[in-house]
Amino acid sequence: MAFALRLRDICLNNKLQLQMVLENLTITKSETLGTSLRGINLSMYVNLLENWDLLFQRFMHNALMDVLRDFTNEAKNKTIGRGSVNDSQPKEGFPVPPRGSLQSPPSANNTKVGAVIEVPLYTKDVHDVGKLCEFKFGSYCLWRKEHREDMKDSMVKKLKDQLFVARAYYPSIAKLPRQDKLSRELKQNIQELERVLSESSTDGDLPPQIAKKLQMMEAAIAKAKSFIVDCNNVDKKLRQIYDMTEDEANFHMKQSAFLYQLAVQTMPKSLHCLSMRLTVEYFGSPLNDTELSLAQKYLDPTLHHYVIFSNNVLASSVVINSTVMHAKESRNQVFHVLTDGQNYFAMKLWFLRNTYKEATVQVLNIEHLKLESHIKATPLYLSLPEEFRVSFLNVDSPPMAPIRTEYISIFSHSHYLLPEIFQNLKKVVVLDDDVIVQQDLSALWSLNMEGKVNGAVQFCSLKLGQLKKYLGENSYDKKSCAWMSGLNVIDLDRWRELDLTETYRKLMHELTMHEGSSEAVALHASLLSFQDLIYALDGTWLLSGLGHDYGIDIQAISKAAVLHYNGNMKPWLELGIPKYRGYWKKYLNRGDQFLSQCNVNS
Repeated sequence: MAFALRLRDICLNNKLQLQMVLENLTITKSETLGTSLRGINLSMYVNLLENWDLLFQRFMHNALMDVLRDFTNEAKNKTIGRGSVNDSQPKEGFPVPPRGSLQSPPSANNTKVGAVIEVPLYTKDVHDVGKLCEFKFGSYCLWRKEHREDMKDSMVKKLKDQLFVARAYYPSIAKLPRQDKLSRELKQNIQELERVLSESSTDGDLPPQIAKKLQMMEAAIAKAKSFIVDCNNVDKKLRQIYDMTEDEANFHMKQSAFLYQLAVQTMPKSLHCLSMRLTVEYFGSPLNDTELSLAQKYLDPTLHHYVIFSNNVLASSVVINSTVMHAKESRNQVFHVLTDGQNYFAMKLWFLRNTYKEATVQVLNIEHLKLESHIKATPLYLSLPEEFRVSFLNVDSPPMAPIRTEYISIFSHSHYLLPEIFQNLKKVVVLDDDVIVQQDLSALWSLNMEGKVNGAVQFCSLKLGQLKKYLGENSYDKKSCAWMSGLNVIDLDRWRELDLTETYRKLMHELTMHEGSSEAVALHASLLSFQDLIYALDGTWLLSGLGHDYGIDIQAISKAAVLHYNGNMKPWLELGIPKYRGYWKKYLNRGDQFLSQCNVNS
């Protein structure tokens, strides 16, 4: 019960941080607790409650099974009809996708993620209960651990614990014959602690003689524990406060996780300001449009063409700046930034005002493109790379190994328009807008891709076979590695030859007939469209995880050609991981007046 009270007070005092709540949050059901403790002597009952860790360990197995069953049942209600987890195949998972339409207009506040789908892989071998938080809330749990604050009211909470125990004992002791002295002693101590706590919220507010008062209360409680009394009244009171505490803690945990998700998926005020100011300036100032003079470079297949899908002015600028700064020769670099109508004019002005050595930048509004194969009655919308949260055990890991949480990013619907948008080009490199480049990428253009279409870094900790419950029984290699967007070398000629866009559309049509979530369908279709057509790039080309993993080795960061901030904690957000944000910030054009006016550099 001491634990329960500390849990409740922490929830109430700090809703956003919840520093210790999720570390210590009990997952034992109150019914399990009550059933197991029935018939126990009152003194034993309170001792167990005061030594919660021992109690928690004793009921760990049953509690863990309860939670896994609850989570499984909850997830089954949200799946797309692939069935539940089979215990005989512990490493296979199923999706919990949100609802949505494939071509829905992007939110004005969306910073990068087109849709985040949770794909937790539940296993029967989970022993690390702390990792269960990551199953449900993803990177929020990692962020929370890194932002815990030291408690400044530990003594106050200890006093509250003792006060509650004394209140639980007092009614029973007062009914005992010839124990008037002990009853008065308990009552006086209760009243004294109530007075002190009414005037104190932190340890600094407590009076100097508080240690003596606590000692007197502990002595009175010790005397009360020596009597065997009817514990029905105490049992009811303890159970009531326990249930209330558990419900309250769960509420505040969910509230805090919701606020975190809101923060990471909302465009910061400074970036919104930047976009609006650039748009206003675009229409208010005479501009020297150089589109006609550069049209030939946009179509020249002998140059190095990079494609970026983005609605974030600053992020796309950082990608281009970092790429150009490390290029041996920037003259042959052409960047094509595909954006939406809302951000088009801001992007246009930004890249007219800023130069990147001798590189060329073209901004395209995807909503105004006229594609032959696209139905005229259906408007085109920008869809950004999809990110999927996956929690799993490594394929070769022992059962006791910690669970990993990763964010897998793949192509969106817009990526499958590349061969039609760039009909004159033979090869392009696609960069996500949450990457930075640290080395020259010119070697990618001389790769012999051996007939493959998509050169990508593979994520072999996760095999497609682990997603069998999700991908179904289609004819694909179960041992194939998952692949990621971020840095992708695309052979457009080979793409057109195999007509992969049509393959993707057919898969989308077939899967949409059977599955409800368009985002889940997109993952399914993307993984299967490139089946046997992925050319595995060396792992040193791309290092991912900088948007959610606090434990990436600094040496690995320094050796990687491209850093990928996949995950929720993007470097342009205040919630971005501080030790990684510096790599991104050094490519900002800090001298631009609009950045200063919108406090982007702060």
